[in-house]
Amino acid sequence: MLDITAEEARLLLNVALMATGQNRFQSAAKILAVLGRFRPKEASVAVANAILFISMMDFTGAVEFIDREALPRFPQSAMLKAFRGMALLRMDRRSEAMVSLSEAVADESDPAAVQLAKDLMK
Repeated sequence: MLDITAEEARLLLNVALMATGQNRFQSAAKILAVLGRFRPKEASVAVANAILFISMMDFTGAVEFIDREALPRFPQSAMLKAFRGMALLRMDRRSEAMVSLSEAVADESDPAAVQLAKDLMK
């Protein structure tokens, strides 16, 4: 079976995020699907998928993906919790969002997730 190195995976993840930023959602989704098969234990791929859903303005899809697939595999991911909170805020579900954002803030192991969650709580 073919495999990709960690460096190749990081490069592909960056390409997927750039494609997302350029509204090339189909391309990003394809890259992330391949990465998910090669790197199923990488939380960063799940986070990138959440970003993809949010960028497509599919906030319900983001929450469903995070709840059904991402958090069960990566329950300690503060970044996933922060993005879940972001999607819930966009859906005007503020009280639910605050629970996710508070969980992200409480996890000091990921300073970027903590800062994102704090910014969203304002």
